[in-house]
Amino acid sequence: MREDPALPESRSKRVHWLFGDQLGPHFLASGDGGPGRDTPLLMIEARSVFRRRRFHRAKAHLVLSAMRHRAAELGDRVTYVRADTYREGLARAVGDRPVTVHHPTSYAALKLMRSLPQVSVGPARGFLVPMDDFAAWADGHGGKRLRQEDFYRWVRRGHDLLMDADAPAGGRWNYDHDNRRPPPREAPTLPVRAPYRPREDDIDDEVRHDLDRWERDGDVSFVGRDGPRLFPATRTEGLRALKRFVEHRLGMFGPYEDAMLAADPVMSHSLLSAPLNLGLLDPAECVERAEAAWRGGLAPLNSVEGFVRQIAGWREYVWQLYWYFGEPYRRSNVLRHTGALPGWWNDLDADAVGARCLRTVIEQVRDTGWTHHIPRLMVLGSHALQRGWDPAAVTDWFHRCFVDGYDWVMVPNVVGMSQYADGGRMTTKPYTSGGAYLHRMSDLCGPCRYEPRERTGEHACPYTAGYWSFFDRHRSLLAHNPRTSRTVWQLDQLADLPQVRQQQTARGDAPP
Repeated sequence: MREDPALPESRSKRVHWLFGDQLGPHFLASGDGGPGRDTPLLMIEARSVFRRRRFHRAKAHLVLSAMRHRAAELGDRVTYVRADTYREGLARAVGDRPVTVHHPTSYAALKLMRSLPQVSVGPARGFLVPMDDFAAWADGHGGKRLRQEDFYRWVRRGHDLLMDADAPAGGRWNYDHDNRRPPPREAPTLPVRAPYRPREDDIDDEVRHDLDRWERDGDVSFVGRDGPRLFPATRTEGLRALKRFVEHRLGMFGPYEDAMLAADPVMSHSLLSAPLNLGLLDPAECVERAEAAWRGGLAPLNSVEGFVRQIAGWREYVWQLYWYFGEPYRRSNVLRHTGALPGWWNDLDADAVGARCLRTVIEQVRDTGWTHHIPRLMVLGSHALQRGWDPAAVTDWFHRCFVDGYDWVMVPNVVGMSQYADGGRMTTKPYTSGGAYLHRMSDLCGPCRYEPRERTGEHACPYTAGYWSFFDRHRSLLAHNPRTSRTVWQLDQLADLPQVRQQQTARGDAPP
């Protein structure tokens, strides 16, 4: 790679710009706005990105390592610019030459691209469904009842995924019923082979040295810990992680995908969200390999369907809704939650937390920048929802603190799914629970100081008390929802509801 201030002249006047989440070979294929074989490439590492937000240190390390590894692979075809801002880097390297890019993955990036007259934005890559096709599907549903299950079946049919002619493989679309087992009680971990872990190299050393220097200089500030890199930063590493998952871990994924174990945060999850969201892997190859494993008798259908649902269903659905709903969606706040995130939460100060479930999950985020979807939704998101924190601030926190967190990922996942800030535009009910759910689906409650059945008193579970407090505050809205009306009715059967209200007010935002 070149780190020159300007690209050299070449047979192609056009330059193609690769963003830091467009790092796989499918972003270099010609056609549909892609670069030709002789098109010079540009990558820009903008320091201002890390000044704007207090990112997790492990996330900053992963993104920079992935970008620098890709630049090293591309060699002299790419000019790699380190600049303060994207505008500055572009001006230094390109001048007035025309530039093409694939559709970026955030509103802010798209707005920037459209403000640069020399830049032409081509279609998005790294997803299964073109945006126009989704818009036509959504418009056909009146833009209202856009349920993930309907979309998922449409994608399965259109891409012939887990299909036998016109019928779903095995005769069922959905194997969720088989994939909700509580964790095994006889062991602290699942009996499954460990996930693929990469080995760091000189590029990782360079990244860590730069991040240390930036922090010492007071230029940027991070949160969390940066231990050995845990996630793929190259295409080769991503393919190895995919192979390890499909061959050795996929079989046990389904039954326990919603379970939690304190000593086994990874369980049998794929850990492929980070390389997918960096563009190192293409979603099509992931679901096709999983289907091939089932058809080859190497993995059960319920596990394969659950994995395909995560990628072709949920990941694709979130991406499409981000763009279909548009930028105003991120400001949704139907519940009028305005609470500020407390310092212990922002600093990932797990040691300040007494509730074992929350302390364990914050430790996982602090140490790795990752937890699987149930701790995110039912421990972290549920606590924020019950406390009434500002959904925009919660969205930003998830964006900053997770290695796989990007704007397009977190806006629908947090605003719509986790915080119910859109009032049901994306989901049919708020996703929150009392301690009974956490006790059933994990081993986290046993040694805890709190009792999941208690609503009030010294040992009252903060999730159980928070659950009833949340429904009490929003009873007028939730009483009209068929999926929550019974819970609202049950509120008036609680003799200790006044004590619950008083207790929750006294607790405030102190760590539970």
